[in-house]
Amino acid sequence: MNLSHIEHLGIAVKSLEEAIPFWENMLGLKCYAIEEVKEQKVKTAFFQIGQSKIELLESTDPEGPIGKFIEKKGEGIHHLAIAVKGIENNLAELDQKGVQLIDKTPRKGAEGLDIAFIHPKSTHGVLLELCENKNL
Repeated sequence: MNLSHIEHLGIAVKSLEEAIPFWENMLGLKCYAIEEVKEQKVKTAFFQIGQSKIELLESTDPEGPIGKFIEKKGEGIHHLAIAVKGIENNLAELDQKGVQLIDKTPRKGAEGLDIAFIHPKSTHGVLLELCENKNL
């Protein structure tokens, strides 16, 4: 595995408009990007903290993954994302080791990153996302 750092922590929220002010006004962070990822039925807002980020996730469809998550569990931490180099090789290695992958091949995520999710059944309850920025 070629892990670099915690890329971001994904937090499911009902409304970006309602959630962003806490991070900006109470914690002094600046939302530097809001983006819709149509394939994942989500709108995201990002805040930089050192080398890592906070990603707020608002569902654009109640039947999307974030909509279903909020309906089942409410707002809160959705996933932990780790930056990797060579995402395809990392996924192949995990697959060989018997790790249950949600994505066996990367797909496009927010900020143009290549992403893939690892099932919480293999990580003791944590939805883990691998992210690679091919532009670095």
